[in-house]
Amino acid sequence: MLAKKTSKNQITLPRDAVKEFPGVDYFDVSVADGRICLIPVKFESAAGTIEKVRKKIAALGITEEDIRNAISWARGKRR
Repeated sequence: MLAKKTSKNQITLPRDAVKEFPGVDYFDVSVADGRICLIPVKFESAAGTIEKVRKKIAALGITEEDIRNAISWARGKRR
């Protein structure tokens, strides 16, 4: 597949390449070994992220008191 860079430094990705990533509108772009790398990025709703954080906190055994203490410490209100 071939893609041409426009005068505004834009590239249109070929349809056959893009169809491999349904629902993806954003790509992380990096350069490695003289190649442009595109990595598909899917955004997650805040509600889903918060639920994952809550599950991880529960799995680690962190309590609400631990969180309050950490916030107080970070804000400089040492007990």
